[in-house]
Amino acid sequence: MSVLIYLIIVFLAFMVFTKRGARNGQVPISVNYHFSRVCNKECLFCFHTATTSHIESIENAKKGLLLLKKAGMKKINFAGGEPFLYPKFLGTMIDFCKDVLRLESVSIVTNGSLARESFLRNHGHNIDILAVSCDSFNEATNIKIGRGSGNQVEKLYEIAAWCQKYNIKFKLNTVVNKYNHLENMNEYISALQPFRWKCFQVLIVAGENDSDDTLRNAKSLVISDDEFDQFCQRHSDQRCLVPEPNRLMAKSYLILDEYMRFLDRDGKQPSKSILEVGVKDALKAVYWDEAAFVERGGIYEWNKSSCSTENKELEW
Repeated sequence: MSVLIYLIIVFLAFMVFTKRGARNGQVPISVNYHFSRVCNKECLFCFHTATTSHIESIENAKKGLLLLKKAGMKKINFAGGEPFLYPKFLGTMIDFCKDVLRLESVSIVTNGSLARESFLRNHGHNIDILAVSCDSFNEATNIKIGRGSGNQVEKLYEIAAWCQKYNIKFKLNTVVNKYNHLENMNEYISALQPFRWKCFQVLIVAGENDSDDTLRNAKSLVISDDEFDQFCQRHSDQRCLVPEPNRLMAKSYLILDEYMRFLDRDGKQPSKSILEVGVKDALKAVYWDEAAFVERGGIYEWNKSSCSTENKELEW
C-alpha cells in the first residue's frame, strides 16, 4: 500500500467518524477482545488485572464475534491477561475469525513466555500480527517491572524468527515507565525489525492500577509527558516507532472484556454484554474516542498480505 493510499484511507475514516455523530451508529472497526484476565506475570503497571477468572464458552464467544462482524468489525486483537494460557480457545477463535468470519486482520498480544512454535505452525496461516510485550532489553529491569523471567529477551528473538518463518507480522509493544524511560533500545529494535513498535506512556486506570486497594498500583511508575517525549525522540530514527501518549491511549481503544462487555475508560460501568443487548446498544453505554483512534494510527496495513515476500533476514 502506498503512502498516498494510506493517507487517503485515514482521511476518509476520520471524515466518516466525525460525521457519524458521537452516539449514533458507531462502527467497531477494530476490537480488542480481552477474553481472560488471568496472567502468568505480575506487571506492576497492568491496567487489566485478574479480578476474575471468567472465560466465555467457545459457543458464546463465537456468537459475540459474529455480532461484531455484522456490526462492521474488520480487525480483532486477542489479549488478556495472557492469551496463550488458553491455547485451545485461542486457536479455535483465530481460525473462526479467518475461516468463517473472513476478518481482514487477526492479531494477538502476548508477553511471549508461553508462545510455542507448534501453535504458530498450526494456526499461523490465520494470524496476521503477533505483538509481543517487552519493556526492556535489560533482564534485571524486566524482572523489576514484573514481566521478566531471566530469558524474556532471548524468547523475543525466538518469536521474531518464528514470525518470519510463518509469514506473520511481528510487532513489539513497550510500556515506557519510571524504570525504562532512560534506556536506549535502538540497537535491539534495528536488529529485531518489528513492522510496528508501539510505545505506550504508562497509564493509570481507575479501579485497575490506581491505588493500594487494587491488585496493581502503578502510580510509582508514572513518568511526565516530557520524559515520554524524550524517550520517543531518542528512538525517532526508528521508522516502526508508533508513540502513544496518555492523551491518545486512554479512550481510543475499543475493549471487550471477558464477559463480552465494552469497557469504559471514562470511569463509567461496563456496558451490558453484547450477547444480551447487541453491539449497537452496548456501544451506546460507553465512551469510545473514534477521532483519537484515527489520530493514533488505529488504521494501518494490518493484513499480512501486505508483507513483502522478500523480507531481508533479521539482523542478528
